[in-house]
Amino acid sequence: MHNEDWLADTRSSYDTVAASYAELVRGALDGHAYLKSALSLFADQVKACGGGLVADVGCGPGDVAARLDALGLDVLGIDLSPRMIDIARKYHPSLRFEVSSMTDMQLADGALAGVLAWQSLIHVPDEAVPAVFSRFHDAVRPGGRLQLLFHAGEGSWLKTEGYGGHPMNVRVYRRQPDQVATLLGDGGFEVQAQTILDPGGEAPQAILSALRLP
Repeated sequence: MHNEDWLADTRSSYDTVAASYAELVRGALDGHAYLKSALSLFADQVKACGGGLVADVGCGPGDVAARLDALGLDVLGIDLSPRMIDIARKYHPSLRFEVSSMTDMQLADGALAGVLAWQSLIHVPDEAVPAVFSRFHDAVRPGGRLQLLFHAGEGSWLKTEGYGGHPMNVRVYRRQPDQVATLLGDGGFEVQAQTILDPGGEAPQAILSALRLP
């Protein structure tokens, strides 16, 4: 699959489901103590390294970015889907949001104190992940923080429908945390913690917290 194919399919799919997706996830964090704790940890780590701008990459309708803002961070939300960004700007008008790809974020090297990428890697083909981590590395200053949330496991499947029954055309990837940690290490990050959520369930998720090395 060519880069432009998966990016175009992801953009089109999430433009299509944006309104339904936004309604589905609104307030969803309220019932997830571990996810809220992970956000608080990320905020504390960014503040401990001196603070500064952080990017919520794959921000969707902006609810997580709003949580980070409430935790005292300076947040920029980034998403591939223009429709998602429209919704984020509507519901969170005081925050900054931009349409951009994680493979080509229009940010100066070292501009960020941290990157939060929750469920942003799930549609990225294996061959493109190292380039994504390289862009994260360039954008985050030495000592800055990275936190990932992704589907844990193995294999992938084609998602053709979702979020209100609307058509989609995206491949969804599960990855082993150790595999992702190795790729992060190769990309100039040091993974400091791994957490598995719902390890015995049907849809386990992994959280990785990492430090950007000098």
